[in-house]
Amino acid sequence: MGKRILVQRRGKGGMQYRAPIKGKLAPARYPSLSYAETFIGTITKISHERGRGAPLAQVRLEDGSLFLIPVVSGLSVGSRITMGADAEKIPGNVLPLNRIPAGTRICNIEVNYGDGGKLVKSSGGSALLFSYTPEGAVIRFPSGRSSLLPGASRASLGEIAGSGKGERPFLKAGTKFHAMKAKGRLYPRVRGMAMASVHHPFGGGRHQHSLAESRTTSRNAPPGRKVGSIAARQTGPKRFGRRARAQVK
Repeated sequence: MGKRILVQRRGKGGMQYRAPIKGKLAPARYPSLSYAETFIGTITKISHERGRGAPLAQVRLEDGSLFLIPVVSGLSVGSRITMGADAEKIPGNVLPLNRIPAGTRICNIEVNYGDGGKLVKSSGGSALLFSYTPEGAVIRFPSGRSSLLPGASRASLGEIAGSGKGERPFLKAGTKFHAMKAKGRLYPRVRGMAMASVHHPFGGGRHQHSLAESRTTSRNAPPGRKVGSIAARQTGPKRFGRRARAQVK
């Protein structure tokens, strides 16, 4: 009799597979402020949060309230941030999308006004405010996908700091392990063919270069068997048809 494979055991994320709370500071989001007024804050501290690639800035407003947001590249301790519709259009300031010129690089974008910023918050990330429509602003994300967001949603001008984070190698497997554990990621990832047959449907056998059965799996396969290419239309490299080959010749 087999056993539950790792995909089944992880499921929606039990306690042993969730990112630990230890080392977390606070949610990084804009405060709920009036749309019409202008607020000025000062960066009092820049710190690192466990499991987050981008540094966090602690901003103190003139009324004494504090909040955390990802640091925009070019800012430092003592830098001033202006939030509001009439804020100056310089990196670090926070404005509504309908007040930002088209073609500007932005980050930490709200999906809806007041949610505090949920998009493009990773280190070195920035999106492009592409154009305007009567329904809102068209944003082109780093993935290349475009989306229409309300014009009242707020965003920071510039890009998130820490753009060179991915260029530094981990050097040791233990360092990579702790970095993945802080994010609740699965590491190390073992190939199914390298496992025993009781651990994975692809496991078993002396050779690991071929499968005894198809790698594609039905969309309606039960949990535990639903591994590999799920409902794949095609596997392997794409090949030219006869008509396409004739045109190339």
